[in-house]
Amino acid sequence: MAVTILLVEDDPSIGEMVESYLSLEGFQVVHAWDGEEALRLFTQQTFDLILLDLMLPKLNGMDLLKKVREKSHIPILIVSAKDGEVDKALGLGFGADDYIAKPFSMIELTARVKSAIRRATHYSDTPSAPVEAKSSLIVVHELAMDMDNLTVSKKGEEIKLTSKELQILQLFLTNPKKVFTKQHIFQSVWNDDYFGDENVINVHMSRLREKIEDIPSNPQYIKTLWGIGYRLGEF
Repeated sequence: MAVTILLVEDDPSIGEMVESYLSLEGFQVVHAWDGEEALRLFTQQTFDLILLDLMLPKLNGMDLLKKVREKSHIPILIVSAKDGEVDKALGLGFGADDYIAKPFSMIELTARVKSAIRRATHYSDTPSAPVEAKSSLIVVHELAMDMDNLTVSKKGEEIKLTSKELQILQLFLTNPKKVFTKQHIFQSVWNDDYFGDENVINVHMSRLREKIEDIPSNPQYIKTLWGIGYRLGEF
């Protein structure tokens, strides 16, 4: 069965190029020209992945992303000319799975689309825990993760994490003595080859720290080993 992609792009030249190329690669592409049309199509039929521009008429890409994430964990790749760490952090923080900046090569875009589809298929077919835990509850200082229902709390108050943030934290909690490079994290959580794009790891790690650390700029739960990687903090 062909993979169905919802392409949300208002630029005719880019939209037609992407739609044509992905169709030749065997994907079924449905093209929405603005945010409102994309939201309507999303509610009417099933898609396997969304390619989302941020600068859209009627309903902007970030608002569309938030509305989709309220109902679905579908892979979402942001494709936008809005570059810079702030925009990337906002997009990934709201639940996007990847980011590719315009201009881009169709070979790279196709590779990222295929990787996202493989990750989503693997995630739906396997347990979400990267490593099987021996206990249903893991507690580190004031932070606790219930491995049965995959919830995280701090001082008894639940912390809302995205699926990737949850998997990253789970990786550290279930391997408390291990040091992880960015490549190790990507391969363990995304279950795919590492493209060398550190931004994906940096953004997810930053967002995770904002949620679990008392002082995100001075993290205690996930420590940085400069030039090496990360490890779980000791209390």
